Amino acid sequence: MQERLNIAVFVDYDNIEIGVKSTLEREFDVSVALNALKERGDIVAKFAYANWARQEGATRQMAANAVQMVQRIPSPRGDKNGADINLALDALEMAFTHNHVNAFAIVSGDSDFIPLVNKLKEFGKTVFVVGGKAFTSTILQQNCHEFVSYESLLDEPQKPQRQQQQQQHQGPHRQRQPRNRPAPLDPAQAVPLVERALQVVERRGLRPQLGLLKSTMLQLDSAFTEKAYGSGSFSDFVEKLKNAGYVNVAGEEGRYLIERKTSAKPEKPAPKPDEALPGLRDVLETHRLDIENGCLAGDLESWMQAEVPAFDPAAFGFQEFAEFLNYAQDKLLVRVEPDEEKGLLVYLGAEFYPPAPPEGSPEPEPEVEVEEPQPYVKGQPSMVPEPEPKPHRGGRRRKDAASGTGAAASKQRKPRQPRTTRARPRKTGPVV
Repeated sequence: MQERLNIAVFVDYDNIEIGVKSTLEREFDVSVALNALKERGDIVAKFAYANWARQEGATRQMAANAVQMVQRIPSPRGDKNGADINLALDALEMAFTHNHVNAFAIVSGDSDFIPLVNKLKEFGKTVFVVGGKAFTSTILQQNCHEFVSYESLLDEPQKPQRQQQQQQHQGPHRQRQPRNRPAPLDPAQAVPLVERALQVVERRGLRPQLGLLKSTMLQLDSAFTEKAYGSGSFSDFVEKLKNAGYVNVAGEEGRYLIERKTSAKPEKPAPKPDEALPGLRDVLETHRLDIENGCLAGDLESWMQAEVPAFDPAAFGFQEFAEFLNYAQDKLLVRVEPDEEKGLLVYLGAEFYPPAPPEGSPEPEPEVEVEEPQPYVKGQPSMVPEPEPKPHRGGRRRKDAASGTGAAASKQRKPRQPRTTRARPRKTGPVV
C-alpha cells in the first residue's frame, strides 16, 4: 500500500495574497488551499508568515483554520526576503527533526523557493506547491511533485464581505469584479501527455488503472490537473477522452483499465507554448515606449488581439492571458509585477536590456576607419599631388646598347688577347 502522507503546510501569505488579488480580484482564502491538501494526506502542521499587524482580517481567517501565525517585523532598512528565509529555515528544520513528516506544501508562487523544493526532494520528501498559474513561476510548477493551481479550486465567484465594503467606499469607477474560473481547455491538448504516461506504464509491465495513470502523468508533468479541462475528477477526465475516441476504457467502475488508441489522434497537434512568443516579442517592440514605465496586462492583451489576430492563449495551453504572461516572464520577455489596486503591471523583460559589462573590465577600443588613398587620375582635379615619374632604366640601357654609345656600350666586353707564356727562372743551388 502507498504510504500515507503527513503534510506540513507553509504559507507565504504576502506573496499568495497579492497574487490572488491582482490576478483573480479575490481575497485569498486559506481554507481553499487546506481542503485541497486534505485530499492528498493528513495535515499535521500549519504555519503562515507575514506582518500580521497589518492583516487584521487575515488573522481571524488563520485562527479559524488553526494556522500558526509567524510574525515578521520588517526592519527599518526593509525586509523583502525575510519571510522567505524564515519559512525555508523552519521547513528544513522540520525535515531534519520530524521524521514522521514526509510531505511539505509550499503555498506561494515565489521562484525563490526552488532551492528549498529541490532540497526537500533530496531528503525524500513529497513536495506540493499551491499557487496561481498566472503568478507562480513555471519553473517552480515543474519541479515539485504536484502543483495545485488555486484557480482550479474556485467555485462560482462570491464577493467577500470585506471586498464589498471596500468597493462601496471606492465608487463605481474603482470597482473590480471577481473573475470566474477560467474557461476549460480542450481535452485533446492532454492526449500527448496521456499517451506518454500509458507508454511508461506499459514498459513497466503494470496494469494502467486510473490511480496509476494519474500518478504517472504527474511524474511527467507536475502542473497537470484535470480541472483545467473542465473535469471535476480524473475519472470524468478519462470519460471525456473515451467519448472523444482517444482511449479505450475497460473493466468495472473503480477498476477501469485504460488503453491508448494508436489510430486515434487529434486532427492537428497543439502548438507548443514557445510558438506564441514571437508574436508577443513583435508587439512589445512595437509598443516599447508605452511599456517602458509599465502598462496594464489588459492593455497588452488588447494590443495582441489587434496586431496578432490569430493569437489565442487556449490554443497554446494557457487558460488565460495572465498565465501566458507568467510563462513569458520565465522566458525573460516581460517582467510582471502584481499591484493590489491596478492588477498586473507588465514591464519589458531582460531580453530588451542587454547586461552591462562587468565592473573593472576594459572598455572596447573604438573602431578607427582607415581611409584608402584616393587614386590619381591624370587630367582630372584631385587633392592628391601628381606622382613623380619613375626612371625607366631598362629601356635606356637597351637603347644605348643598340646605338653603341653610352654606358651600355662601354661595358661591352673587349676581345680576348692571346695568352703568352713566360719562362720561369730556374732555381740554382750550391754544387755539391
